[in-house]
Amino acid sequence: MANPLKQLAGETAVYGLSSILARIVNFMLVPLYTYILATEEYGVTTEFLAYIAILQVVLVLGLETGSFRYANKEGAEPDKVYSSALTAVFGLNAAFLALVVVFSGQIASALGYDGYRMMICYVGGILFCDSITAILFAKLRQEHKAVKFATLKTIKILTETLSNLFLFLVYPAIAAAHPSNPLSLFVTATPGFTYPIFAIFVSCILCLVLFIPDLLKFSFKYDGKLLKSMLLYSLPLMVAALPGIVNDFLDRVLFRYFDTNSEAWRSSLGVYQAAVKLAVIMNLFIQMFRYAAEPFFFQRSRDKHSKELYAGVMEFFVAFCGLIFLGVIMYIDVISLLLGRDFRSGLGVVPVMLVSYILLGMLFNVSMWYKLSNRTDMAIWITLAGLLVTAAVNIAFMPRFSYWASAFGHLASYLVMFVVSAVLGAKYNPYPYRWGRIASFFALMGVFYCAALFIGNTWFSGPGIHVGQLAINTVLILIYLATCCLMLRGRYREIKNF
Repeated sequence: MANPLKQLAGETAVYGLSSILARIVNFMLVPLYTYILATEEYGVTTEFLAYIAILQVVLVLGLETGSFRYANKEGAEPDKVYSSALTAVFGLNAAFLALVVVFSGQIASALGYDGYRMMICYVGGILFCDSITAILFAKLRQEHKAVKFATLKTIKILTETLSNLFLFLVYPAIAAAHPSNPLSLFVTATPGFTYPIFAIFVSCILCLVLFIPDLLKFSFKYDGKLLKSMLLYSLPLMVAALPGIVNDFLDRVLFRYFDTNSEAWRSSLGVYQAAVKLAVIMNLFIQMFRYAAEPFFFQRSRDKHSKELYAGVMEFFVAFCGLIFLGVIMYIDVISLLLGRDFRSGLGVVPVMLVSYILLGMLFNVSMWYKLSNRTDMAIWITLAGLLVTAAVNIAFMPRFSYWASAFGHLASYLVMFVVSAVLGAKYNPYPYRWGRIASFFALMGVFYCAALFIGNTWFSGPGIHVGQLAINTVLILIYLATCCLMLRGRYREIKNF
């Protein structure tokens, strides 16, 4: 396309269709969980999802990004690149799955969940399927097959959703009438923390099955020398991503040891996770942007004005994140109805998490300097700095402030990583970011957020949802949007000329 910004926006939109549907549908499951499950049960589900997220990073070996890098080199054979990556990931995950199944009973007992060995097996199966399909999805992104990518992602999330609905709303009656039904071998008769995990397991299996035609087309040209070179590039990214993902989920693990109420830590974790879910829209945009931006940045890296382009993208990104921030905060009274009453005590952390996710997205933007200059070893030190901040804040303050420490731990960590990455980037591979303009978008967010708080506390201080306040908030959002459009008009013309 003539306009690179339009290409990026177009692919972001297509990837976003599946991601938006996935997150919206997944988000709509929150009422199902929070109105049926107790806070403790939801806390257990959250704990297991944290383990899955952390292990996924290790088991893919960083080869998603590594494949992009080597498939775009001059004279590269993309089929050989992805075949080599897939072979390595399959071998590692097959061995891991076998170990998990063999020692599932011991693992369940060590975590305090005796009798739930099948739960551990489901986790192993999820990790196996997701690691294999991660490489296959990366290949679709490389080939710009955004529609197929979105279709498969959509089928996966719809399968997970339908499985949840069946398990929570239909299966208990079936189990009561037919205690020996075949599904009783896999899940309990009453709703519990096993249901969401089993639903994910079913969706992952189906997704892998749908990729079979693509797997049959692979030539599986395994190249040991190429794979070694890819791993030397990718493993530092994996090692760097590991502290990053641990950083994202460490607080969930630490609840077991440091929460203010050690007897009810699962309940605190459930309340916190429900509040974090309300900030999912911001995280959703960051993920869909990343899907499109990573291959886009690599493919544009040799363009004459690539650095100016990347710097301009940052401004559009921050401005749009501000729109999402204000949208969630100004309609929080309505959005909070999606949570069961017992889970609404954690709503105060939502603004903190939204700002944290904005910084995380900005970190992705400024981190491209070391990915494009083969300085991926720097990522390790940047993310380790963030991990240390997260651990320090949670360990020091969680015993007193519970999930508030978790929220501010994320904010402090992402801020430190962003600053460190930006400073190092300015030294080793500078990009012409207009930090004053970027800061002005944050100032705008703050002004409109404070205006909404002032109006709400002055005119609509009573309990309940006030239609007048929602109308005023809508006007404030539209004014913010118009202001951003005026500020970015010149930048858009500049990028279009590139």
